[in-house]
Amino acid sequence: MSNKVVVNTDIEQGIINKNIYGHFAEHLGRCIYEGFWVGEDSPIPNTNGIRNDVVAALKNIQIPVLRWPGGCFADEYHWKDGIGPRESRKRMVNTHWGGVVENNHFGTHEFMMLCEMLETEPYICGNVGSGTVQEMSEWVEYMTFDGESPMANWRQENGREKAWPLTYFGVGNENWGCGGNMRPEYYADLYRRYQTYVRNYGENKIYKIAGGANVDDYNWTEVLMREAGRMMDGLSLHYYTIPGDFWLGKGSALDPSDKEWFITMKKALHIDELITKHSTIMDKYDPEKRVGMIIDEWGTWFDVEPGTNPGFLYQQNTIRDALVAGLHFHIFHDHSDRVQMANIAQTVNVLQAMILTEGEKMIVTPTYHVFEMFKVHQDATKLDCSSTVGTYELNGEELPAISVSASKDQDGKVNISLCNLNHKENSDVSIALRGMIEGAKQVSGRILTASTTNAHNTFEQPDAVKPVSFEGAVLTSDEVSLTLPPMSVVVLTVE
Repeated sequence: MSNKVVVNTDIEQGIINKNIYGHFAEHLGRCIYEGFWVGEDSPIPNTNGIRNDVVAALKNIQIPVLRWPGGCFADEYHWKDGIGPRESRKRMVNTHWGGVVENNHFGTHEFMMLCEMLETEPYICGNVGSGTVQEMSEWVEYMTFDGESPMANWRQENGREKAWPLTYFGVGNENWGCGGNMRPEYYADLYRRYQTYVRNYGENKIYKIAGGANVDDYNWTEVLMREAGRMMDGLSLHYYTIPGDFWLGKGSALDPSDKEWFITMKKALHIDELITKHSTIMDKYDPEKRVGMIIDEWGTWFDVEPGTNPGFLYQQNTIRDALVAGLHFHIFHDHSDRVQMANIAQTVNVLQAMILTEGEKMIVTPTYHVFEMFKVHQDATKLDCSSTVGTYELNGEELPAISVSASKDQDGKVNISLCNLNHKENSDVSIALRGMIEGAKQVSGRILTASTTNAHNTFEQPDAVKPVSFEGAVLTSDEVSLTLPPMSVVVLTVE
Protein backbone atom coordinates (compact mmCIF):
# COMPACT_ATOMS: atom_id res chain seq x y z
CA MET A 1 0.00 0.00 0.00
CA SER A 2 1.41 3.41 -1.03
CA ASN A 3 1.39 6.43 1.25
CA LYS A 4 2.37 9.91 0.11
CA VAL A 5 3.63 12.55 2.52
CA VAL A 6 4.60 16.16 1.85
CA VAL A 7 6.85 17.97 4.34
CA ASN A 8 7.09 21.71 3.71
CA THR A 9 10.40 22.42 5.39
CA ASP A 10 9.97 26.18 4.93
CA ILE A 11 6.48 26.41 6.48
CA GLU A 12 6.89 26.60 10.24
CA GLN A 13 3.96 26.11 12.61
CA GLY A 14 5.21 27.12 16.04
CA ILE A 15 7.18 25.31 18.71
CA ILE A 16 6.47 21.82 20.03
CA ASN A 17 6.63 22.44 23.78
CA LYS A 18 9.10 19.98 25.28
CA ASN A 19 6.68 19.52 28.20
CA ILE A 20 4.50 17.41 25.90
CA TYR A 21 7.10 14.74 26.74
CA GLY A 22 6.41 15.01 30.48
CA HIS A 23 5.88 12.27 33.05
CA PHE A 24 3.75 11.41 36.07
CA ALA A 25 4.72 9.64 39.31
CA GLU A 26 2.02 8.86 41.85
CA HIS A 27 2.19 7.17 45.22
CA LEU A 28 0.68 4.09 43.62
CA GLY A 29 1.93 0.51 43.68
CA ARG A 30 5.70 0.38 43.21
CA CYS A 31 6.14 3.70 41.40
CA ILE A 32 7.64 5.72 44.26
CA TYR A 33 8.73 3.01 46.68
CA GLU A 34 10.95 0.45 44.88
CA GLY A 35 10.70 2.53 41.70
CA PHE A 36 12.34 5.82 42.60
CA TRP A 37 12.92 5.49 46.32
CA VAL A 38 14.77 2.67 48.08
CA GLY A 39 16.16 4.59 51.07
CA GLU A 40 19.77 5.38 51.98
CA ASP A 41 20.30 2.00 53.64
CA SER A 42 19.36 -0.05 50.58
CA PRO A 43 21.96 -2.32 48.95
CA ILE A 44 20.60 -1.04 45.62
CA PRO A 45 22.97 1.74 44.46
CA ASN A 46 21.36 5.06 45.37
CA THR A 47 22.03 8.70 46.04
CA ASN A 48 20.36 9.91 49.23
CA GLY A 49 17.82 7.08 48.87
CA ILE A 50 16.98 7.59 45.17
CA ARG A 51 17.89 4.80 42.72
CA ASN A 52 20.87 5.69 40.54
CA ASP A 53 19.86 3.41 37.65
CA VAL A 54 16.39 4.93 37.32
CA VAL A 55 17.76 8.47 37.40
CA ALA A 56 20.37 7.65 34.72
CA ALA A 57 17.77 6.05 32.44
CA LEU A 58 15.38 8.99 32.75
CA LYS A 59 18.10 11.58 32.19
CA ASN A 60 18.82 9.81 28.90
CA ILE A 61 15.33 10.66 27.62
CA GLN A 62 15.56 14.24 28.90
CA ILE A 63 12.34 14.22 30.88
CA PRO A 64 11.23 17.86 30.98
CA VAL A 65 8.63 17.84 33.77
CA LEU A 66 7.46 15.38 36.45
CA ARG A 67 4.00 15.48 38.05
CA TRP A 68 3.63 14.39 41.71
CA PRO A 69 2.17 13.16 44.16
CA GLY A 70 -0.97 12.15 42.21
CA GLY A 71 -3.49 11.42 40.77
CA CYS A 72 -6.13 10.31 43.20
CA PHE A 73 -3.47 10.14 45.90
CA ALA A 74 -3.00 13.93 45.71
CA ASP A 75 -6.46 14.61 47.12
CA GLU A 76 -5.78 12.64 50.28
CA TYR A 77 -2.17 13.75 50.62
CA HIS A 78 -1.31 16.14 53.44
CA TRP A 79 2.13 17.52 52.75
CA LYS A 80 3.05 18.24 56.37
CA ASP A 81 2.98 14.49 57.03
CA GLY A 82 5.92 14.10 54.61
CA ILE A 83 8.54 16.50 55.99
CA GLY A 84 10.95 16.44 58.93
CA PRO A 85 12.80 13.41 60.34
CA ARG A 86 11.57 10.32 58.48
CA GLU A 87 11.25 8.16 61.56
CA SER A 88 8.71 10.55 63.03
CA ARG A 89 6.60 11.09 59.89
CA LYS A 90 2.96 10.11 60.07
CA ARG A 91 2.00 6.73 58.60
CA MET A 92 -1.25 6.67 56.62
CA VAL A 93 -3.36 4.23 54.64
CA ASN A 94 -3.28 4.64 50.87
CA THR A 95 -7.02 4.07 50.46
CA HIS A 96 -7.05 4.54 46.69
CA TRP A 97 -4.25 2.17 45.82
CA GLY A 98 -4.20 -1.22 47.48
CA GLY A 99 -4.89 -0.18 51.07
CA VAL A 100 -1.17 -0.31 51.86
CA VAL A 101 0.57 1.75 54.52
CA GLU A 102 2.21 4.93 53.22
CA ASN A 103 5.10 5.82 55.53
CA ASN A 104 5.64 9.27 53.99
CA HIS A 105 9.39 8.71 53.67
CA PHE A 106 9.19 10.24 50.19
CA GLY A 107 7.88 13.78 50.63
CA THR A 108 8.45 17.31 49.40
CA HIS A 109 12.21 17.44 50.06
CA GLU A 110 12.78 14.04 48.48
CA PHE A 111 10.69 14.90 45.41
CA MET A 112 12.45 18.20 44.88
CA MET A 113 15.81 16.46 45.28
CA LEU A 114 14.72 13.91 42.64
CA CYS A 115 13.80 16.71 40.22
CA GLU A 116 17.19 18.35 40.76
CA MET A 117 18.92 15.03 40.06
CA LEU A 118 16.84 14.56 36.90
CA GLU A 119 17.29 18.21 35.89
CA THR A 120 13.54 18.33 35.38
CA GLU A 121 10.78 20.77 36.31
CA PRO A 122 8.55 19.76 39.23
CA TYR A 123 4.79 19.84 38.72
CA ILE A 124 3.07 19.54 42.08
CA CYS A 125 -0.60 18.68 42.43
CA GLY A 126 -2.30 20.18 45.49
CA ASN A 127 -5.11 18.78 47.61
CA VAL A 128 -8.54 20.33 47.03
CA GLY A 129 -10.57 17.19 47.77
CA SER A 130 -9.71 16.73 51.45
CA GLY A 131 -7.33 19.61 52.14
CA THR A 132 -7.79 23.21 53.21
CA VAL A 133 -7.02 26.51 51.56
CA GLN A 134 -4.52 27.23 54.32
CA GLU A 135 -2.78 23.89 53.81
CA MET A 136 -2.31 24.54 50.09
CA SER A 137 -1.23 28.13 50.64
CA GLU A 138 1.34 27.11 53.25
CA TRP A 139 2.75 24.41 50.98
CA VAL A 140 3.50 26.96 48.28
CA GLU A 141 5.00 29.28 50.89
CA TYR A 142 7.11 26.44 52.32
CA MET A 143 8.54 25.62 48.91
CA THR A 144 8.96 29.02 47.26
CA PHE A 145 9.31 31.82 49.86
CA ASP A 146 12.89 32.95 50.49
CA GLY A 147 12.25 35.49 53.27
CA GLU A 148 11.39 35.02 56.91
CA SER A 149 8.07 33.33 57.61
CA PRO A 150 6.85 30.37 59.63
CA MET A 151 6.90 28.07 56.58
CA ALA A 152 10.23 29.30 55.20
CA ASN A 153 11.80 28.97 58.64
CA TRP A 154 10.40 25.43 58.93
CA ARG A 155 11.86 24.49 55.54
CA GLN A 156 15.26 25.73 56.68
CA GLU A 157 15.00 23.76 59.94
CA ASN A 158 14.33 20.69 57.76
CA GLY A 159 17.58 21.19 55.88
CA ARG A 160 16.75 23.30 52.83
CA GLU A 161 18.12 26.83 53.08
CA LYS A 162 17.04 28.30 49.75
CA ALA A 163 13.54 28.18 48.34
CA TRP A 164 12.96 25.88 45.41
CA PRO A 165 11.96 27.26 42.02
CA LEU A 166 8.47 25.95 41.24
CA THR A 167 6.51 26.79 38.12
CA TYR A 168 3.72 24.21 37.73
CA PHE A 169 1.07 23.76 40.41
CA GLY A 170 -2.20 21.86 40.00
CA VAL A 171 -5.16 23.04 42.08
CA GLY A 172 -6.77 19.65 42.66
CA ASN A 173 -7.05 16.47 40.60
CA GLU A 174 -10.03 14.70 39.03
CA ASN A 175 -12.41 16.68 41.21
CA TRP A 176 -15.27 15.22 39.16
CA GLY A 177 -14.33 11.79 40.60
CA CYS A 178 -11.83 10.61 43.20
CA GLY A 179 -11.00 14.24 44.03
CA GLY A 180 -14.42 14.92 45.55
CA ASN A 181 -17.20 13.88 43.13
CA MET A 182 -17.96 17.56 42.52
CA ARG A 183 -20.17 19.30 40.01
CA PRO A 184 -18.25 21.60 37.65
CA GLU A 185 -20.00 24.66 39.08
CA TYR A 186 -18.89 23.74 42.60
CA TYR A 187 -15.32 22.95 41.62
CA ALA A 188 -15.09 26.17 39.58
CA ASP A 189 -15.95 28.15 42.70
CA LEU A 190 -13.51 26.12 44.80
CA TYR A 191 -10.80 26.59 42.17
CA ARG A 192 -11.33 30.36 42.22
CA ARG A 193 -11.01 30.35 45.99
CA TYR A 194 -8.03 28.02 46.36
CA GLN A 195 -5.96 29.54 43.54
CA THR A 196 -6.26 32.97 45.17
CA TYR A 197 -3.90 31.77 47.89
CA VAL A 198 -1.43 30.03 45.58
CA ARG A 199 0.85 33.04 45.71
CA ASN A 200 3.87 34.20 43.77
CA TYR A 201 6.75 34.86 46.15
CA GLY A 202 9.67 37.00 44.98
CA GLU A 203 10.73 36.15 41.45
CA ASN A 204 8.89 32.80 41.46
CA LYS A 205 5.87 32.74 39.16
CA ILE A 206 3.36 29.88 39.49
CA TYR A 207 1.63 28.47 36.41
CA LYS A 208 -1.75 27.47 37.85
CA ILE A 209 -3.41 24.39 36.42
CA ALA A 210 -7.11 23.78 37.02
CA GLY A 211 -8.52 20.26 37.19
CA GLY A 212 -10.15 19.68 33.84
CA ALA A 213 -12.42 17.17 32.20
CA ASN A 214 -12.50 13.40 32.01
CA VAL A 215 -12.56 12.18 28.40
CA ASP A 216 -15.57 13.80 26.65
CA ASP A 217 -17.14 15.79 29.50
CA TYR A 218 -17.40 18.95 27.41
CA ASN A 219 -19.75 20.58 29.91
CA TRP A 220 -16.97 20.50 32.52
CA THR A 221 -14.65 22.42 30.18
CA GLU A 222 -17.43 24.89 29.33
CA VAL A 223 -18.20 25.67 32.98
CA LEU A 224 -14.55 25.89 34.05
CA MET A 225 -13.57 28.19 31.19
CA ARG A 226 -16.63 30.38 31.64
CA GLU A 227 -16.38 30.72 35.40
CA ALA A 228 -12.64 30.59 36.04
CA GLY A 229 -10.73 30.72 32.75
CA ARG A 230 -9.17 34.09 33.45
CA MET A 231 -7.75 32.78 36.74
CA MET A 232 -5.92 29.77 35.29
CA ASP A 233 -2.85 29.24 33.12
CA GLY A 234 -3.65 25.64 32.23
CA LEU A 235 -6.63 23.27 32.19
CA SER A 236 -6.10 19.53 32.38
CA LEU A 237 -7.62 16.69 30.37
CA HIS A 238 -7.44 12.97 31.24
CA TYR A 239 -7.82 10.16 28.71
CA TYR A 240 -6.66 6.55 28.85
CA THR A 241 -6.46 4.12 25.93
CA ILE A 242 -8.45 1.08 27.08
CA PRO A 243 -9.31 -1.60 24.50
CA GLY A 244 -11.88 -3.28 26.75
CA ASP A 245 -14.34 -2.09 29.37
CA PHE A 246 -12.99 -0.11 32.33
CA TRP A 247 -15.01 -2.03 34.93
CA LEU A 248 -15.65 -5.39 33.24
CA GLY A 249 -12.19 -6.07 31.85
CA LYS A 250 -9.71 -3.83 30.09
CA GLY A 251 -7.92 -6.58 28.18
CA SER A 252 -4.55 -8.26 28.55
CA ALA A 253 -1.35 -6.28 28.15
CA LEU A 254 0.45 -9.31 26.72
CA ASP A 255 -2.17 -11.20 24.73
CA PRO A 256 -3.98 -8.90 22.29
CA SER A 257 -6.18 -10.43 19.61
CA ASP A 258 -6.20 -8.85 16.16
CA LYS A 259 -9.39 -7.07 17.19
CA GLU A 260 -7.86 -5.77 20.42
CA TRP A 261 -4.81 -4.46 18.56
CA PHE A 262 -7.05 -2.62 16.11
CA ILE A 263 -9.29 -1.21 18.85
CA THR A 264 -6.23 -0.03 20.78
CA MET A 265 -5.03 1.96 17.77
CA LYS A 266 -8.53 3.33 17.17
CA LYS A 267 -8.87 4.47 20.78
CA ALA A 268 -5.39 5.99 20.78
CA LEU A 269 -6.36 8.08 17.73
CA HIS A 270 -9.59 9.16 19.47
CA ILE A 271 -7.68 11.67 21.59
CA ASP A 272 -7.46 13.85 18.47
CA GLU A 273 -11.24 14.33 18.51
CA LEU A 274 -11.22 15.01 22.24
CA ILE A 275 -8.51 17.66 21.99
CA THR A 276 -10.25 19.28 19.01
CA LYS A 277 -13.62 19.55 20.75
CA HIS A 278 -12.26 20.69 24.13
CA SER A 279 -10.04 23.21 22.29
CA THR A 280 -13.05 24.62 20.47
CA ILE A 281 -14.71 25.34 23.82
CA MET A 282 -11.52 26.85 25.19
CA ASP A 283 -11.20 29.02 22.07
CA LYS A 284 -14.62 30.54 22.78
CA TYR A 285 -13.41 31.95 26.10
CA ASP A 286 -9.70 32.23 25.28
CA PRO A 287 -9.21 33.00 21.58
CA GLU A 288 -5.60 34.04 22.20
CA LYS A 289 -4.86 30.51 23.48
CA ARG A 290 -3.30 31.86 26.65
CA VAL A 291 -4.57 28.89 28.69
CA GLY A 292 -2.65 25.72 27.91
CA MET A 293 -4.31 22.33 27.61
CA ILE A 294 -2.45 20.07 30.03
CA ILE A 295 -3.01 16.38 29.26
CA ASP A 296 -1.52 15.28 32.55
CA GLU A 297 -2.79 11.69 32.49
CA TRP A 298 -2.69 9.59 29.32
CA GLY A 299 -1.56 6.15 28.22
CA THR A 300 -2.67 2.54 27.98
CA TRP A 301 -4.60 0.90 30.81
CA PHE A 302 -4.88 -2.89 30.72
CA ASP A 303 -5.72 -5.53 33.29
CA VAL A 304 -2.95 -5.94 35.86
CA GLU A 305 -0.37 -8.68 35.37
CA PRO A 306 -1.73 -11.97 36.80
CA GLY A 307 -0.61 -12.56 40.36
CA THR A 308 0.07 -8.90 41.17
CA ASN A 309 -1.85 -6.64 43.56
CA PRO A 310 -4.86 -5.32 41.60
CA GLY A 311 -4.45 -1.96 43.36
CA PHE A 312 -0.88 -1.57 42.08
CA LEU A 313 -1.78 -1.28 38.36
CA TYR A 314 1.34 -3.12 37.21
CA GLN A 315 1.20 -4.08 33.55
CA GLN A 316 3.76 -5.21 30.99
CA ASN A 317 4.67 -2.94 28.11
CA THR A 318 4.88 -4.12 24.50
CA ILE A 319 5.39 -2.88 20.97
CA ARG A 320 1.65 -2.04 21.05
CA ASP A 321 2.31 0.49 23.83
CA ALA A 322 5.13 1.96 21.76
CA LEU A 323 2.74 2.59 18.85
CA VAL A 324 0.21 4.21 21.20
CA ALA A 325 2.90 6.57 22.48
CA GLY A 326 4.01 7.52 18.97
CA LEU A 327 0.43 8.21 17.84
CA HIS A 328 -0.23 10.39 20.89
CA PHE A 329 2.88 12.46 20.30
CA HIS A 330 1.94 13.10 16.68
CA ILE A 331 -1.51 14.26 17.75
CA PHE A 332 -0.05 16.46 20.48
CA HIS A 333 2.25 18.01 17.87
CA ASP A 334 -0.74 18.73 15.63
CA HIS A 335 -2.34 20.65 18.50
CA SER A 336 0.83 22.31 19.76
CA ASP A 337 -0.83 25.73 19.68
CA ARG A 338 -3.05 24.61 22.57
CA VAL A 339 -1.44 21.51 24.12
CA GLN A 340 1.43 22.79 26.28
CA MET A 341 2.11 19.77 28.48
CA ALA A 342 1.32 16.07 28.65
CA ASN A 343 2.28 13.58 31.36
CA ILE A 344 2.22 9.87 30.62
CA ALA A 345 0.85 7.59 33.33
CA GLN A 346 3.18 6.51 34.84
CA THR A 347 6.96 6.67 35.00
CA VAL A 348 7.95 3.47 36.85
CA ASN A 349 6.14 0.15 37.50
CA VAL A 350 2.62 1.54 36.95
CA LEU A 351 0.42 1.47 33.81
CA GLN A 352 2.32 2.52 30.66
CA ALA A 353 5.68 2.79 32.40
CA MET A 354 9.07 3.81 31.04
CA ILE A 355 10.86 1.57 33.51
CA LEU A 356 10.17 -1.69 35.35
CA THR A 357 12.12 -2.73 38.44
CA GLU A 358 12.44 -5.97 40.38
CA GLY A 359 14.70 -5.69 43.40
CA GLU A 360 18.06 -4.46 42.16
CA LYS A 361 17.15 -5.20 38.52
CA MET A 362 15.84 -2.56 36.13
CA ILE A 363 14.68 -2.65 32.50
CA VAL A 364 13.37 -0.05 30.11
CA THR A 365 10.24 -0.61 28.02
CA PRO A 366 9.30 -0.13 24.36
CA THR A 367 7.50 3.06 25.41
CA TYR A 368 10.75 4.36 26.91
CA HIS A 369 12.43 3.85 23.56
CA VAL A 370 9.80 5.96 21.77
CA PHE A 371 10.43 8.80 24.23
CA GLU A 372 14.15 8.47 23.55
CA MET A 373 13.72 8.41 19.75
CA PHE A 374 11.26 11.34 19.81
CA LYS A 375 13.32 13.62 22.06
CA VAL A 376 14.50 15.31 18.84
CA HIS A 377 11.03 16.91 18.70
CA GLN A 378 11.36 18.60 22.11
CA ASP A 379 11.21 22.40 21.66
CA ALA A 380 11.70 21.92 17.92
CA THR A 381 9.81 23.89 15.27
CA LYS A 382 6.80 22.02 13.91
CA LEU A 383 6.80 21.79 10.12
CA ASP A 384 3.75 21.75 7.87
CA CYS A 385 3.09 18.16 6.94
CA SER A 386 0.28 16.71 4.82
CA SER A 387 -0.35 13.16 3.75
CA THR A 388 -2.51 10.91 1.63
CA VAL A 389 -2.39 7.49 3.21
CA GLY A 390 -3.91 4.09 2.70
CA THR A 391 -6.22 2.37 5.14
CA TYR A 392 -5.76 -0.29 7.78
CA GLU A 393 -8.93 -2.35 7.86
CA LEU A 394 -10.48 -4.90 10.17
CA ASN A 395 -14.03 -6.23 10.23
CA GLY A 396 -15.32 -3.42 8.03
CA GLU A 397 -13.68 -0.64 10.05
CA GLU A 398 -10.90 1.56 8.71
CA LEU A 399 -8.04 3.54 10.23
CA PRO A 400 -5.25 5.47 8.53
CA ALA A 401 -2.41 3.02 7.93
CA ILE A 402 0.33 5.38 8.99
CA SER A 403 0.85 8.49 11.12
CA VAL A 404 3.58 11.07 10.52
CA SER A 405 4.97 14.26 12.04
CA ALA A 406 7.93 16.50 11.20
CA SER A 407 9.96 19.16 12.96
CA LYS A 408 13.14 21.18 12.48
CA ASP A 409 15.74 21.41 15.24
CA GLN A 410 17.99 24.36 16.10
CA ASP A 411 20.69 23.09 13.73
CA GLY A 412 18.27 23.03 10.81
CA LYS A 413 18.00 19.25 10.68
CA VAL A 414 14.57 17.92 9.74
CA ASN A 415 13.31 15.04 11.89
CA ILE A 416 10.41 12.98 10.56
CA SER A 417 8.71 10.37 12.73
CA LEU A 418 6.42 7.70 11.29
CA CYS A 419 4.22 4.99 12.79
CA ASN A 420 2.80 1.99 10.94
CA LEU A 421 -0.37 1.02 12.81
CA ASN A 422 -0.89 -2.20 10.88
CA HIS A 423 0.40 -5.21 12.80
CA LYS A 424 0.52 -7.47 9.72
CA GLU A 425 1.38 -5.49 6.59
CA ASN A 426 4.21 -3.27 5.36
CA SER A 427 3.52 0.31 4.31
CA ASP A 428 5.44 1.90 1.44
CA VAL A 429 5.95 5.62 1.98
CA SER A 430 7.24 8.42 -0.22
CA ILE A 431 8.05 11.73 1.47
CA ALA A 432 8.35 14.84 -0.70
CA LEU A 433 10.70 17.38 0.86
CA ARG A 434 9.69 20.87 -0.23
CA GLY A 435 11.40 24.15 0.58
CA MET A 436 14.92 22.85 1.22
CA ILE A 437 16.90 25.50 -0.63
CA GLU A 438 19.95 23.38 -1.40
CA GLY A 439 18.18 20.04 -1.35
CA ALA A 440 18.72 17.21 1.09
CA LYS A 441 22.23 15.76 1.31
CA GLN A 442 21.75 12.74 3.55
CA VAL A 443 19.21 10.78 5.57
CA SER A 444 19.70 8.57 8.61
CA GLY A 445 17.20 6.71 10.72
CA ARG A 446 16.31 4.43 13.58
CA ILE A 447 13.51 1.91 13.90
CA LEU A 448 11.63 0.26 16.75
CA THR A 449 9.66 -2.82 15.70
CA ALA A 450 8.99 -6.45 16.57
CA SER A 451 7.84 -9.67 15.00
CA THR A 452 5.00 -10.40 17.44
CA THR A 453 2.29 -8.17 18.87
CA ASN A 454 3.23 -9.06 22.44
CA ALA A 455 6.97 -8.45 22.06
CA HIS A 456 8.28 -6.95 25.29
CA ASN A 457 11.36 -6.68 27.47
CA THR A 458 11.84 -8.89 30.51
CA PHE A 459 14.44 -9.06 33.25
CA GLU A 460 15.79 -12.14 31.48
CA GLN A 461 15.71 -10.51 28.02
CA PRO A 462 15.98 -6.76 28.64
CA ASP A 463 16.78 -5.88 25.01
CA ALA A 464 14.17 -7.95 23.17
CA VAL A 465 12.58 -4.70 21.87
CA LYS A 466 14.96 -1.83 21.26
CA PRO A 467 15.74 0.67 18.48
CA VAL A 468 18.25 -0.24 15.78
CA SER A 469 19.67 1.66 12.84
CA PHE A 470 17.26 1.96 9.92
CA GLU A 471 18.99 1.65 6.56
CA GLY A 472 15.88 1.42 4.40
CA ALA A 473 15.41 5.10 3.52
CA VAL A 474 16.39 6.05 -0.06
CA LEU A 475 17.09 9.73 -0.64
CA THR A 476 17.02 11.86 -3.77
CA SER A 477 17.47 15.62 -3.40
CA ASP A 478 13.80 16.24 -2.75
CA GLU A 479 12.26 12.90 -1.78
CA VAL A 480 12.71 10.06 0.70
CA SER A 481 11.18 6.66 0.01
CA LEU A 482 11.01 3.80 2.48
CA THR A 483 9.03 0.75 3.54
CA LEU A 484 7.71 0.64 7.09
CA PRO A 485 7.53 -2.90 8.50
CA PRO A 486 4.36 -3.89 10.38
CA MET A 487 3.89 -2.28 13.82
CA SER A 488 6.94 -0.05 13.57
CA VAL A 489 8.08 3.37 14.70
CA VAL A 490 10.75 5.09 12.59
CA VAL A 491 12.51 8.41 13.08
CA LEU A 492 14.39 9.86 10.10
CA THR A 493 16.85 12.75 10.21
CA VAL A 494 17.32 14.66 6.96
CA GLU A 495 20.22 17.07 6.54
